[in-house]
Amino acid sequence: PYSTVGIRGDCDFLLWRITYDLELFQEQMSKALATGLGKYLTIPYSYLSMTKRSVYVDHHVHEGQESRRLKITPGRSKYIFIYPFEKTREWYLLTKAARQGMMDEHIEIGHKYPSVKLNTTYSFGLDDQEFVVAFETDQPQDFLDLVMHLREAEGSRYTKRDIPIFTCIMKSLKEALDTLGG
Repeated sequence: PYSTVGIRGDCDFLLWRITYDLELFQEQMSKALATGLGKYLTIPYSYLSMTKRSVYVDHHVHEGQESRRLKITPGRSKYIFIYPFEKTREWYLLTKAARQGMMDEHIEIGHKYPSVKLNTTYSFGLDDQEFVVAFETDQPQDFLDLVMHLREAEGSRYTKRDIPIFTCIMKSLKEALDTLGG
């Protein structure tokens, strides 16, 4: 679990749940809602996405490369930054070579911030966004600098939506619940 208390006004914690069985998501949430805490819970946000090999990574092969993975393995970083993401329709009308060039720039910028681990998942047809991205780090200032740097990249002109952004602090379940005043 991750706490958002004091960071976001519209939610108090975030659960990053990973499974390859959609029914398990429903079962887990049903069980959580059936607990004593469940009657106090609201779910203002829920994002569904899946892993998929990126079509843009072939030029940037290195060990542990996030976008070549087909499974997400969360690290133990203190902070996570998660947001839904959509490209414009114009992005998809560009040639594959044009998109690849912009993604190469994007990837090169990311390599300048090795303390930030990227997890990209895909939502096409599953949910309201196209991607859900989760950045893990122990250095929030590195994430801030990375995002500022990415805003200057050519590909950023094709971003349709990249909000809301959830800044979260990793906690044990007990610690996360204790931040709620209990």
